[in-house]
Amino acid sequence: MSEITVSMVKELRERTQAGMSDCKNALVEANGDLDAAVDVILKKGIVKAASRSGRIATEGEVRTWVAKDGLGGLIVEVNCQTDFVARGDEFRNFVGNIVDVASKLPRGSDLTAQKYPGTDRSVDDVRQEMVAKTGENTVVRRWDRIDAGANGGNALVHAYIHAGGKLAVLIHAEAPSAAARANAEFVSFLDNCAMQVAAMSPIVVKKEQVSQADLDKQKEIFAAQLKEEGKPEQAWPKIIEGKVAKWFTEVTLLGQQNVWDPEKGTIDQIRQDLSKKLEGDVVVHTFVRFGLGEGIEKKVDDLAAEVAKMM
Repeated sequence: MSEITVSMVKELRERTQAGMSDCKNALVEANGDLDAAVDVILKKGIVKAASRSGRIATEGEVRTWVAKDGLGGLIVEVNCQTDFVARGDEFRNFVGNIVDVASKLPRGSDLTAQKYPGTDRSVDDVRQEMVAKTGENTVVRRWDRIDAGANGGNALVHAYIHAGGKLAVLIHAEAPSAAARANAEFVSFLDNCAMQVAAMSPIVVKKEQVSQADLDKQKEIFAAQLKEEGKPEQAWPKIIEGKVAKWFTEVTLLGQQNVWDPEKGTIDQIRQDLSKKLEGDVVVHTFVRFGLGEGIEKKVDDLAAEVAKMM
């Protein structure tokens, strides 16, 4: 019998999402043949669908939806393995139905457990059927929504989609009045802010929203850099304070220099100028940014050690 290696168990688990013991047993039964082991797992009903390729699902589409009244919106990422499948009508229709399902759900709901439109099956059942049909792994990876109704009728949720669904942003802002909400300059500002988020990847709107844990971690990084540079320790606090101030201009939307007209200054300066024109405060509350496949390649599980221990 062929030797069953850690890498073989790892690849089979990536293809099937079956447990490690099931993967090892299937490889033993298939005499080390990965494709045959996939069939063993499928035939035993351990999983209902599996990818016949070891490739990770990083293609697909990010799609948005905004309510007609502009007081709510959502963003969904659905992945597959190739751009060819992502551009197909079946996949695009699947994404559209997922968005339709999500539009009726509260934030945080399990999207895959919901009933798929026009059927008695769940979203995940239909997803598994697509996997079996296309031979590609298909994943309803994540979704989020913004509900702005609590801010009253002057709030607005806006969506921006870049590169045909490779990147999308939802952003939520509030105008000082109903007339200002309908003002073309307010809508344009919101659209430009969404493009800024897409291009520059801020993590929050303003520095007050940065968590203490993130701030402490960044200070630790700066301290380590100063130690490496040999800076005298008594000078660290002032230097770190300056570095943190600069860091805020990089990670906050309002602190960033705008990319559409740099001569106008930061996003916050533009916001303040617009507030004067609209005779009241323009407030940017929050945003959500999804980049297709982001984080998937970076995610590293210590799976090899876990498999080695099992074997």
